[in-house]
Amino acid sequence: MGIFNFLNMEKILSILVISVLLFGCGNAKETNNTGLILEVLDSSSLIVNEDSGYIHPIDEAKTITDTLVKSDSIEIQDLIGKFNYKTHSAFISIESKYCSKPIYLRQEVYSKFKEMYASAQKDSCILTIVSGTRNFYEQKAIWDRKWSINIASMDSMASAKKILLFSSMPSTSRHHWGTDIDLINLNNSYFESGQGLKEYTWLCENASKYGFCQVYDDKEVTKRTGYELEKWHWSYMPIAAKYLQKYNELVNYSVINGFAGSNLAEKMNSIELYVNGITKVCPE
Repeated sequence: MGIFNFLNMEKILSILVISVLLFGCGNAKETNNTGLILEVLDSSSLIVNEDSGYIHPIDEAKTITDTLVKSDSIEIQDLIGKFNYKTHSAFISIESKYCSKPIYLRQEVYSKFKEMYASAQKDSCILTIVSGTRNFYEQKAIWDRKWSINIASMDSMASAKKILLFSSMPSTSRHHWGTDIDLINLNNSYFESGQGLKEYTWLCENASKYGFCQVYDDKEVTKRTGYELEKWHWSYMPIAAKYLQKYNELVNYSVINGFAGSNLAEKMNSIELYVNGITKVCPE
């Protein structure tokens, strides 16, 4: 058939093989509801994570897909804390040397925290985590406990305002995201002198090197809205900024419910004033 025709036939066969690999034999590209492209092989090679709702292929493409899902696929249940972080593939349990109780964080957050911890330790600052990820139900327990104490002596609006000085309504807390940590002590006064002042000064000077920022600064100075000053609360911004953006895109007041006083969320502009009430100093 001649060498020219033989070479052309080889090219045609190559194109056919590539086409089959890309589009045939059960292989396809599907787009989930967030616009993320996932490689799907066939129904027998998929694992469904019931806690996160993510679908994972179990061949060599799984590692790539998992990475994309963890970083880009953000769903409403992730934003409002209605999931089990203890079994979620993006979360990890923290070693006891770093925390005062069992705590979970997102894996990237934990990795960067360990780097920050090691650096601070060289300067005689021990950055113990006292609180990390809290899901909706844990936040609800905190909120409902405070509500039951307040409601005996004040009306519902006054009760909510008092709680919101330092605690979030369930479904509105940054602690749902696995990006935020409370460090060392939950009292601002601790950080005003002695070892506490040394630790706070170190954090202010160095935490940003590892991606962390104090989101609730002195609002009397910066004029932000929302919660009071929290010198202990530090947020891992490379992920948290994306979550805040998605929160504003996907969450509305219809999904903020299921706890005492939830009917006040919209009246108090909880999303506008509290979820978005962070310092402008932190990078977006």
